[in-house]
Amino acid sequence: MMAYVKVVGGLAILGGGCLAFAAAQSRHSITVEYNDLDKAVELAEKLTPLPSRTVQLQRLKDTTEFDLLVIGGGATGCGVALDAVTRGLKTALVEKDDFAAATSSRSTKLIHGGVRYLQKAIFNLSYEQFKLVTEALHERANMLSSAPHLAQPLPIILPIYSWWKVPYFWAGLKMYDVIAGKQLLHGSYYVSEKKALELFPTLKRKNLWGGIIYYDGQQDDARMNIAIALTAARRGAVITNHTEVVQLLKKKIMQDDKEKDLVCGARVRDILTGEEYDVHAKCVVNATGPYTDDIRKMDDPTTRNICQPSAGIHIVLPEYYCPRNMGFLNPETSDGRVVFLLPWEGKTIAGTTDIPSKVTFTPKPTQEEVEFVLGEIKTYMSDDIEVRERDVLAAWSGIRPLVRDPKSKNTESLARNHIVDVSKGNLVTIAGGKWTTYRSMASDTVDEAVKSCHLQPESTKCQTDGLILEGGVGYSPNFYIKLVQDYKLDIEVAKHLSHSYGTKAIQVCKEIKGPAKKLAKEFPYIEAEVKFAIKEYACTVLDVLARRTRLAFLDVEVTKDVIPRVVDVMASELKWSSCRRKEETKKAMEFLEQMGLLIK
Repeated sequence: MMAYVKVVGGLAILGGGCLAFAAAQSRHSITVEYNDLDKAVELAEKLTPLPSRTVQLQRLKDTTEFDLLVIGGGATGCGVALDAVTRGLKTALVEKDDFAAATSSRSTKLIHGGVRYLQKAIFNLSYEQFKLVTEALHERANMLSSAPHLAQPLPIILPIYSWWKVPYFWAGLKMYDVIAGKQLLHGSYYVSEKKALELFPTLKRKNLWGGIIYYDGQQDDARMNIAIALTAARRGAVITNHTEVVQLLKKKIMQDDKEKDLVCGARVRDILTGEEYDVHAKCVVNATGPYTDDIRKMDDPTTRNICQPSAGIHIVLPEYYCPRNMGFLNPETSDGRVVFLLPWEGKTIAGTTDIPSKVTFTPKPTQEEVEFVLGEIKTYMSDDIEVRERDVLAAWSGIRPLVRDPKSKNTESLARNHIVDVSKGNLVTIAGGKWTTYRSMASDTVDEAVKSCHLQPESTKCQTDGLILEGGVGYSPNFYIKLVQDYKLDIEVAKHLSHSYGTKAIQVCKEIKGPAKKLAKEFPYIEAEVKFAIKEYACTVLDVLARRTRLAFLDVEVTKDVIPRVVDVMASELKWSSCRRKEETKKAMEFLEQMGLLIK
């Protein structure tokens, strides 16, 4: 396998399964090729450390004016920052909590083209729905190749309990394959009742005719979000978490003989210190998901809300509910919602989608919602399996911010795709869409920002299609073997580090002093990850337990026992006072109470 490194404008772009990263100061374009992939890995190992959060904050304060200021550190906001900085725009991003702290860490973990959208496109003769599918399938392929350590194909079975649905589902999924074209992961195929039960033994047997197997992608959503953010930082973007926008800045201009107020930046507050200062920018992008309308009203208090949150309830169950390498999905429930069982990080995620939410963001499902999901699961599980509430290890509600297009004549209709809106004050808002299409959403947003705010990027076209993210340098599925051999790690720990950090796992290993110590015996997370998380801008215990690692999403009770050790490590590294230690412990416990029903 040929690996190559191309240095362009001071940035090395590695191909053959490698990453784009800052590596040289030369402005000349040169190409260096290596037949040995280890050479590419060696380059990745020598990556210079990312600027610390302290340095990033200082740059945020010292820069006279940015081209683009992004509000929101979810997938879309970080995607906008990465798109903008790779076009040569001076870019900053602020996030009031942590990267991926809200919607972007609470997804179903699927990277999908949208089988249901295709169904609607056919039955409703909707070209818009068809475009959604084609766009998402392209982005699915891009995500799988841009972060091969964080995203992998996943086979999913659609069980069939009526004979006439066999040709119906088979034809629909074959069309899904055809639309994917060269980006097809694996062709869908029919399996008999016997084979379906071999592949997914916990399926309900009564009236089962067989199943259709199709392929979509699966990811670690929070770590993918962080990889996007870190890639933007490495390319030169100023990104800061725990930095809240308290007010939009305005300037007056004369336009058509009328005075007009234009957004020209924001006053921000460092939540950890309380310090406030102004950040000036030629363009401000609102990428705040469920909080979209809060920022829009900072610009214009009279503006009409466009965000309509829709909740997706997720519960985590033991591994035995679902095979390790096969998911389950039923797209035709009695009330039109999807029910799914998916293997993830050694556990099973189960849930349903599109439950209307009356509030902007509700992290904790109600008892009734959890019981509803368990009831739906029981409908499709084998009769000899007891679906028990006490098996629930964690639970969360993910909010999808569906939107109304403010330019649409039908103001009540919800857009299934994304919209980019520019206010009279030139605030650019990106809203709607889904995780899979974050990159194309970002591209559309930057295109509009350049046009509306008269920005002058070095490149007018998007540069992120095919760009490999942080940690993808030289990655292969066998990379964990290098960690086992060189650092004497347990295979389980090595596979976890390789999967979560890609080739940057080597840098995590350098934090290990003596034998690698697990945070909890039931999981492969190790103490060295806590120290490394600080280098990835983790500032709180929750940043570590919920986003840099995923322990809080996998088992609430185990996480509760781990908190004291994480507090100790972070306190030592960050010189926390006893008061700060107590505060961090309290906030972590409060979060866990929102993540499950098991805290006593």
